[in-house]
Amino acid sequence: MQQILKNSPHVTLTTVQPEDFEALVAMRIEAMRESLKRVGRFDPVRARERFREGFSAPDTRYIEVAGNRVGFVVVKALANGLVLDHLYIKPDAQGQGVGSAVLRQVFAEADAAASTLRVGALKESDSN
Repeated sequence: MQQILKNSPHVTLTTVQPEDFEALVAMRIEAMRESLKRVGRFDPVRARERFREGFSAPDTRYIEVAGNRVGFVVVKALANGLVLDHLYIKPDAQGQGVGSAVLRQVFAEADAAASTLRVGALKESDSN
């Protein structure tokens, strides 16, 4: 499934497969490295284990810009609404409006489903 995001036609969300796990972990580590180092919590082994514990391919979508995978987003449906569990953008694609475009799409999906959406973030992250 490919979805073109409104107001940002160069950004698309595409489905992932279970075998994409290693590529997703690498993206997560790359995207989080500086923020986690700054707060003294960078541990790639722990990052991999934590992501493995909650990994669900059906809830995960790649973020692509001009056909290049630049990150991924995870939105999970819970009994009391949706939760934006992960949103990672590779450092070289940050600051270009990609994350904002993805958030607009996720918010629109929650609105269309008449669902609440919860979002969390790492304290002291540049993305906040």
